Parts: sequence; structure tokens; C-alpha cells
Amino acid sequence: MDSQLKRILSNLRVLAIREGISHLTIDSICERLNITPELLGTYVKNERDLVTKVLDFERSSFMEIFDEFDFEGMNAIDILMIVSREIASRYYDVTPTISVMLKERYPKVYQAHFQKRSDFIFTKIQINLQKGISQGIYRDDLSIELVSRLYMSRLIDIHNEEIFPSDQFSFETIYEVMFDNFVRSIATPEGLRYFELKRNKKSHPAG
Repeated sequence: MDSQLKRILSNLRVLAIREGISHLTIDSICERLNITPELLGTYVKNERDLVTKVLDFERSSFMEIFDEFDFEGMNAIDILMIVSREIASRYYDVTPTISVMLKERYPKVYQAHFQKRSDFIFTKIQINLQKGISQGIYRDDLSIELVSRLYMSRLIDIHNEEIFPSDQFSFETIYEVMFDNFVRSIATPEGLRYFELKRNKKSHPAG
């Protein structure tokens, strides 16, 4: 993706999170981001195309986590903790309201994005479960298919505004609790000891 387009989409993301998307139009976006409609027009055809590219950018930003870190040969719990940390730091300001509005205004675009993101996460969690079982830190009686689906359902639930109103629960807090409960539900005693050790080091860094 073009670096200039990435900057535009990144700035638009910040704008949408801060002000919502209900009143944003191509003209107002250009005005707020201090760019010309002609410049934006070189990258997007219309508002629908812009939304598609914003969601593509959001999804690719998440997928880049797996490119930025070398997970080959790494402990499965370490991988989960790194991904969890990166998600919490990159998406702490995400609110369910934006997802709801996009789903209502552009249902087909949002559904395509949601399916691609879900398929990617589902594959990665299955790989992680297989790795953790082979390393003896996840229980070997787990159904990888079932646990992966349960994990996906939890991810969907934490974005449900009716269950977790954004004015009462931050995404970071909800995700951290969900992640903690997930690891505890699949870890062996050895895996749980390792997880607790890593959590304690995270909570009490040296120095």
C-alpha cells in the first residue's frame, strides 16, 4: 500500500475514533485532514471505496504483527502474550460504535472485512493451539476446532456494545480479562506456571 495512502488512512482512523463517522463525507474528510479531493481521488473512487480501504488498512495492520515478530520455535504462550500486547497497544482506542455504524451503512463491505479478519485469526489460533499442545503447555484433551470457535465468539462478544458498553469498559480492559481467562482455560499446570511467571515479570519489570 502506498505510504501516502497509509498516512491518510491512519489519520482518518484517528479522526473517526475521535469524532465518529456519522457526519464524515469525502469533502469533510479532505477538509479535516487538510488534503485536496483531487489527492484523495487518486486513491479512492467514492465513499464506499474509502471505507473498503480503511478496513483493509485496519486488517493489514493487525496481520503485520505476525510479520514483525519471529514466532518460529517460540513458546506458544509467549506468542499469545506478544500478540495480546500488540493488539492492546494498537487498538486500545477502538470503540464498538464505529463497527456498528460501518456495519449498518456498508453491510456488504463490513461483512467481507469481518470474514477475512475472522478467517485469519481462526487459522492463527488453531496453529497456536497445535503448537502449545505439542510443547506440553496446553492440555492435550482440547478440541482445537471447538476451542478456536469459542475464542472467536469471545472476540466478537467483546465488541458487543450491549454486553460491554464502551462508557463503562475499555477495549484494553475487556481484552485483557478475556485473554487471561482463555489462557487459564487451556493451559496445563506447567503452562499455567509459565504464564504466571511471565505475567509477574510484566507486572513487576526489573529496575
